Amino acid sequence: MMQSGLPQCNTCGEPVGLDSNGNVFVACLECNYPVCKACVDYEIKEGKKACFRCAAPYEDNVTYDEGGVEASGSHKNKTTHLTNEQDLGLHARNMSTISTADSELNSESGSSIWKHRVESWRERKDKKKKNVKESKVSKEVEQVPLEQQMEEHQFSEAAAQPLSRIIPIPRTKITSYRIMIIVRLIILALFFHYRLTNPVDSAFGLWLTSVICEIWFAFSWILDQFPKWQPINRETFIDQLSLRYEREGEPSQLAAVDFFVSTVDPLKEPPLITANTVLSILAVDYPVDKVSCYVSDDGAAMLTFESLAETSEFARKWVPFCKKYEIEPRAPEFYFSQKIDYLRDKVQPSFVKERRAMKRDYEEYKVKMNALVAKAQKTPDEGWTMADGTPWPGNNSRDHPGMIQVFLGNTGSPDIEGNELPRLVYVSREKRPGFQHHKKAGAENALIRVSAVLTNAPYILNLDCDHYVNNSKAVREAMCFLMDPVVGQDVCYVQFPQRFDGIDKSDRYANRNVVFFDVNMKGLDGIQGPVYVGTGCVFNRQALYGYGPPSLPSLSKSSSSSCCCCPSKKKEEKDVSELNRDSKREDLESAIFNLKELNNYDEYDRSMLISQTSFEKTFGLSTVFIESTLMENGGVPDSANSPTLIKEAIHVISCGYEEKTAWGKEIGWIYGSITEDILTGFKMQCRGWRSIYCMPLRPCFKGSAPINLSDRLHQVLRWALGSVEIFFSRHCPLWYGFGAGRLKLLQRLAYINTIVYPFTSLPLVAYCTLPAICLLTGKFIIPTLSNLASVLFLGLFTSIILVSVLELRWSGVGIEDLWRNEQFWVIGGVSAHLFAVFQGLLKMLAGLDTNFTVTSKSADDTEFGELYVFKWTTLLIPPTTLIILNIVGVVAGFSDALNNGYDSWGPLFGKVFFSFWVILHLYPFLKGLMGKQNRTPTIVVLWSVLLASVFSLVWVKIDPFVSKVDSKSIAQSCISIDC
Repeated sequence: MMQSGLPQCNTCGEPVGLDSNGNVFVACLECNYPVCKACVDYEIKEGKKACFRCAAPYEDNVTYDEGGVEASGSHKNKTTHLTNEQDLGLHARNMSTISTADSELNSESGSSIWKHRVESWRERKDKKKKNVKESKVSKEVEQVPLEQQMEEHQFSEAAAQPLSRIIPIPRTKITSYRIMIIVRLIILALFFHYRLTNPVDSAFGLWLTSVICEIWFAFSWILDQFPKWQPINRETFIDQLSLRYEREGEPSQLAAVDFFVSTVDPLKEPPLITANTVLSILAVDYPVDKVSCYVSDDGAAMLTFESLAETSEFARKWVPFCKKYEIEPRAPEFYFSQKIDYLRDKVQPSFVKERRAMKRDYEEYKVKMNALVAKAQKTPDEGWTMADGTPWPGNNSRDHPGMIQVFLGNTGSPDIEGNELPRLVYVSREKRPGFQHHKKAGAENALIRVSAVLTNAPYILNLDCDHYVNNSKAVREAMCFLMDPVVGQDVCYVQFPQRFDGIDKSDRYANRNVVFFDVNMKGLDGIQGPVYVGTGCVFNRQALYGYGPPSLPSLSKSSSSSCCCCPSKKKEEKDVSELNRDSKREDLESAIFNLKELNNYDEYDRSMLISQTSFEKTFGLSTVFIESTLMENGGVPDSANSPTLIKEAIHVISCGYEEKTAWGKEIGWIYGSITEDILTGFKMQCRGWRSIYCMPLRPCFKGSAPINLSDRLHQVLRWALGSVEIFFSRHCPLWYGFGAGRLKLLQRLAYINTIVYPFTSLPLVAYCTLPAICLLTGKFIIPTLSNLASVLFLGLFTSIILVSVLELRWSGVGIEDLWRNEQFWVIGGVSAHLFAVFQGLLKMLAGLDTNFTVTSKSADDTEFGELYVFKWTTLLIPPTTLIILNIVGVVAGFSDALNNGYDSWGPLFGKVFFSFWVILHLYPFLKGLMGKQNRTPTIVVLWSVLLASVFSLVWVKIDPFVSKVDSKSIAQSCISIDC
C-alpha cells in the first residue's frame, strides 16, 4: 500500500518507509539519497555497503543485523531536509543550484561511483521487469482461449512485416549507366591531354581561357555525377503501419507530429494561401490528438492573426467534410479549382448537396479574407487595435513582445459534429532592437521550443506558407520510415520532393527542378540520404537537439576501479590515443549528447546528468524545455497545467533566450547562411544520422513557384548567395566534419557541389563570350583538327549524350525536362549566380550585408498570367549583353565569310556552332525579355547595347589575342600595290 507524503525510492520506485522511531527512513546521513530499506538490505547482501550517490559507507551511519536494516541514532535532524528535497523535478526553477551540488559530489567521487550506482539500479530494474513480464505472460496464457491466442499470433506476424522496402534500379539500367560514366571520364582525360599538348599560338589567350573553363566544367561534372552512382527507389506499406500501431478498440500508438508553418509579410505572402496550407494540415488523415499546427508570424501582423481566427472557424466545417468523404487535396482553394470529375468514386447520395454547401461556405470565407486584406492595405496612424479596443502588440514589427494564441485543440471549439480538432497555435516571437533574430532560421528555432513546451511531439514537419498538403496520408508515409524499429533508428529526417502548381506546361524557367528532385535526390538516397531543401520535411526532434543517433558508439572511459585482468601497455596506449583523438574533435562534429546514455535513467538521475553535461548552457534557462529534450518519445508531463506551460512558452521565445547557448550553432536550425536548410541537414549527417527520400505516387506536398523571369532569378540569387556564405564559413564541407568521419565521401562531394556551383558562373560567362570574340577576330580556340582530334571530339559529344540518355532511362525524367534544366543552368549561371559571388565576396570582405526580396506568391486567377509579368532587375543585364554580343558575332562572321570567299566557310561553321550553342541556351531568357503583354524595358536594351558597344570598341583598340603585324610588312605590301 502506498504511503502518502513519503519520498519514493530511486531504485525500485516504492516509498522509502519509516524507521523504528516512526521517522522517514534515511539510509545515508551524508547526502540523504532516498532509498528504501529493502533495497539497502539487498545491496548489503550483495557486498555493496556504500551509498549509491556519495559513496559514503553505510557502516558509519547505520547498524545492521541478520534480520534486516535498522537505523541507529536520531534521524529527526535530517528528515525535514529530505522532505524538502523529495520533489526534485526538472520543473523547479532552482535546478542550477541543485546541479552545482551534484557536480561537486561527482568531482570528488569520480565517474566510478556514478557508473556503480546506475549499473546496480539497472540490474535490479531489469530483473524486476523480467519477473513481472513472465508472471503476466503466464497468467494471460492461462486465461486467454486457444483460438484467440492463435488469432493474436497471426496478427502479430502480420504486424511484424516491414513498413517499407528499397527497390534498387535494375542492373541492366544501372550497370550500363556506370560504365558510360567511367568511359566519359576516360575520354575527358584524353581530351584534356590533347587540349594541353596542342595550344593555339595565334590566339594563346583565347586558348588558355577556354582550357581553364573546360577544366572547371569537368570538375563540376564530377561533383554532380558521382553522387548519383547508386540511386534507389523506396516503397512504403501504409496498411502495415496501421496494422502495427492502430489496433481496433485500442488507442492509436502512432507518434505525434508538430507541423511548423512560417510566414513573414501577409501582403507578399497572401493570407488565403497560408490559410489553405493550415486547413490542409488540420484535415490530414492522422489521429486528431497526434496533430498540432504552429504558425509562426515573424512580421507580427494583425492581418495574419485575424486570418487565422477566421480560418479556425471555417476549419470546424471543412475538416469533418474532408474526412467524411475522403477528398483530395484537402486545401479548399485547390480542391474546388480542380478540372476533374469530382463525383468519381463517390457513392454517398449526400455528397453533391454537401459539396455545394461547402463550396458556398468557402466562397463566403474568401470574401471575409479579402475584406481583411483590403482593410490591411492602409495602416491607421494610431496603429491597429483589437476587437476589445486594446492596441495590437505587434504594431511595431521590430519591437514587440512575444505572442501566443491557441485557436483550436484542447481549449478550442470542436467541429460542427462535436469532434475534437487538431491544435492550432499562433506564435509571434519577441523582437527588440539590438538583437540578432536570424530571419527564418530563428523563427523555426522559436517554434521548436514553443512546441516542445506545449505538445512536444517526437517528430516535426515544416512547411512554407505556400506549400499545402496534397496527400492526406503524407504523415503516414513518413512514419513508415521513422517508426520502423530497424529503418528509423538512425533517420534524422524524411524529405519529400517539391511539386508545384500553376507552372506553364513547357516549364520555361525550370521551376519544377525535376532533374534535381527525381535524379540527384534519388542518388543521394542511396548514399547517406537527401539534403534538406527547406520545406516538406519530417524531422526527428532528437536530431534537431544535437543528439547523436542510437547507433553512435559511446566514447570509452577509463575506470578508476581495479579489475582482475591488466591490459598490456601497448593496448592501453592505443586506447588513450584514440580517446584523445575523439575528445579533440572540433566543432562538436560527433554529437552534443548521446541519447542512448540517458534513456534508462529515472528523474533524479537525469537531473544529475543535466548538471554533468551543462544542458542549461546548451538549451537555455528553461527547466521545462530541458526536460522535454530528454523525453525521446515526446509528450508533456501530466503534472503540467496550461497557464504554466503558456507562461513558459512565452519565456522560450523571448529575444534574449538564445544568448550564450548552442541554438543556431549546434542545435536547431543552423545560423550563418540565408539557406539555413543546407547547413541544418549537413550538421545532422556529420553527426552520423542518415536521411530518407520519400516519393509516393501522389505528391505529398505542393506549392507555388515564381514563374516570371525576374522573380525566378531573384529566387535563384538567394539560393546561390546562401551557398557562397557557407563556402566562406566554418561549416564549409571542404574541411568541416572530417574529424568525426561519419559523412561518407560521395555525400561530401554532393555537399561540396551545393556550395561551389555559384563559382561556375565566372568561367561560364567567359566561355559564353568566347564565341563572339572568335567570330569578331577571326581566331579560334581549337587548332586545325587531325583525325585523332576528330575522334576525341566525336567520342566526347557521344559520351555526353549517352550518359544523359541512360540517366533519363533509369530516372524516368523526360528529355524536355533535362533540356530545360540545362538551359536554366546557363541562364542562372550568367546572371543570378554571378551576382551572388560578388555579393558574397562583398559581405565577407567588406562586411556589406545584402537583403533579399521575399519571392512574391501570385494569387491571380488568370492562368499563367504571372509568366508574362516583367519586373526590372540588374540581373537581366549580363545575359542580355551576351545574347547581343553573340548575335553581332554571327552577323560579323557571315559577313567576313562572304567577303573572303569559299575558303573561309569551313572554319566559320565551328565558330557559328559554338555561338549558336550560347544563343540556344539563352533562348528562354530572350523569350522572357520579349514577353507577351509588355515589351522589354528600354533601360535594359540601352544598358545591354551600351555594354556590347563599349566592349567591342575596347576590343578593337586593345586586340590582345590577335598577332601583331609589324610596320615593315605593311609598307612592303603597300609598295607592291599596282596603282
